[in-house]
Amino acid sequence: MKNHLTWLVLFYVTTLFSQSTRMPMSEELVRPPYLKAGDTVAIVAPAGVLQSDTPIPDAKELLESWGLHVKIGPNVFTDGKHFAGSDEQRTNDFQMALDDDSVKAIWAARGGYGTVRIIDKLDFSKFKNNPKWIAGYSDITVLHSHMNTLGYETIHSVMGGEMDRDSVGVQKSITTLKKAFFGKELTYDIKPSKYNRAGTAKAQIVGGNLSILQSLLGSQSQLDTKDKILFIEEIGEYKYAIDRMLHALKRAGYFENCKGLVVGGMTKVKKNTTSYGLSIEELVLNVVKDYDFPVLFDFPAGHGKVNEAIVMGREVELIVEKDKVEMNYLNGGAQ
Repeated sequence: MKNHLTWLVLFYVTTLFSQSTRMPMSEELVRPPYLKAGDTVAIVAPAGVLQSDTPIPDAKELLESWGLHVKIGPNVFTDGKHFAGSDEQRTNDFQMALDDDSVKAIWAARGGYGTVRIIDKLDFSKFKNNPKWIAGYSDITVLHSHMNTLGYETIHSVMGGEMDRDSVGVQKSITTLKKAFFGKELTYDIKPSKYNRAGTAKAQIVGGNLSILQSLLGSQSQLDTKDKILFIEEIGEYKYAIDRMLHALKRAGYFENCKGLVVGGMTKVKKNTTSYGLSIEELVLNVVKDYDFPVLFDFPAGHGKVNEAIVMGREVELIVEKDKVEMNYLNGGAQ
């Protein structure tokens, strides 16, 4: 009996200690070292197939102009029908980039679809001893979300296969990616929208592509949005589908203790034969009408002409007023 009581005491003490020392979800995430001249960036394709004319050489040239070295995954241009090679090939490319100590950042060549097929095959053991930046958007939201659950910052940004040097939007997107990679101050030009819901918030920003976030519900990669600011963007969906996805997040508790909502590009919205009756902004506001956090529309990130870099998992201050909209990084947002 005495031994049994001793075991129970030890069990409860250990449990309480474990709970008291567990990292709170709002604690600052691990920040990979910022890039410096001479570092190496790996370009890999974890998802969709690339066309033969995808400007990966331009992406390599761009990185080299920043004083960086470049490694291109062996299967970046492999034609796996819908995918950039088989699941095994894409996994191997990404795993090599994760395990290579010389690689300081992994830049996705494109999105599309396919990252979810390999995420559970990846081993992040060596990554944890040598954290590095992971950058991209769209289907790369799988990685942003998964890395957030592991406790690491990532970069939501333009991808290597989008190097249209003549596009002003792409140039602006590239400029902010460089700042994020090298740890320079990021500033955002956000025009006030009449649909914005006023308020302020200080919290980590998380999120990405809406349909990908919905697809991760119930998995080990699902985000915890408690005390966070959620960012969403989408392309090529019907309004009713966007409404359905938002309600799925709502039912999963994404908005219960959320500190704010930032809506990026909602582009190429499909037209249904039956009119939905609401604008995208009205649709979003209707879903979150039961909550009082600030809502910001038209943030310049996503599948639009401009895709400014967002450091995912970094604490920001969100200020939404009628004639003033700001989002500023806190806690070492620049160096």
